Amino acid sequence: MQNLPGKTAFVTGGASGIGLGIAKALLGAGMNVTIADIRQDHLDEAVAELNEAGPQYTDHILALKLDVTDRAAFAKAADEVEARFGNIHLLCNNAGVAVVGPTDLATFGDWDWVMGVNVGGTINGIVTLLPRILKHGEGGHIVNTASMSALVPVGGTTIYSAGKAAVTSMMECMRPELESRGIICSAFCPGAVQSNIADAGATRPADLSESGYAEADKARQNGGSFSHLYQTKEEVGQRVLQGILNDELYILTHSEFLDGVRERGEATTAAVQTHLPENADYKATFERLFRNPAITDEIARQNALKAARA
Repeated sequence: MQNLPGKTAFVTGGASGIGLGIAKALLGAGMNVTIADIRQDHLDEAVAELNEAGPQYTDHILALKLDVTDRAAFAKAADEVEARFGNIHLLCNNAGVAVVGPTDLATFGDWDWVMGVNVGGTINGIVTLLPRILKHGEGGHIVNTASMSALVPVGGTTIYSAGKAAVTSMMECMRPELESRGIICSAFCPGAVQSNIADAGATRPADLSESGYAEADKARQNGGSFSHLYQTKEEVGQRVLQGILNDELYILTHSEFLDGVRERGEATTAAVQTHLPENADYKATFERLFRNPAITDEIARQNALKAARA
């Protein structure tokens, strides 16, 4: 979706961190931008920051308080955006929370909270907005904020990585379905970014408050800050904008993950049972299951982008 000026974006978790970085980049690209967030204080601060970009942007910003797990509220928010700006073209499912620690310490509350926001909130965005984007027929784009944890999962991140793998897979599956209908789907998989996700526990529902990670969270808070090592929200916001303009399936950031991404690919390739003969009838009957054309196309796209940068 290259023609962004005048079109409308809906960014969940848009009032701080990655979401705000994306919102700033999209606003600078000429879009109308809705930032939806569960925290009113963050919304107020974000509007002030966006307005600092210049008075010409004021009429192109809409801030809405939204809990992405509330489906009725999501639909109401979509109605408000359409009433203000007209058709929605870009959905950034960015709202996210995290808990980390040993899997055996996780409670149902830990699983349900993280999956409810990271996966359930993303599902709510897609079910609410995809039909509206298809209906207006002007084309569109969906970006799911995942994580490099989806591509290079490590011990101690089971809940978070599993959810991020799910929202990555959504985009891989939806891309070949929807591209011919004018909808591009992208998985945004960043490494560490300066954000407020570590403070997401402040919005954790009371009925899901029982956690097995109280001590782990306390140790994390006492372990010092490493934010100086992380990319800024502006850097990742520009990367997402670039990915949207390039129609990329995978929007990645940190080069430090190259070895891990490569090794995962090599490990899964090595595990394929090539010593067994292929069943030609099975392969011919279910041909569409054995390759994803969107992934094949992405290889060519990324190679072309690298060649252009060379």
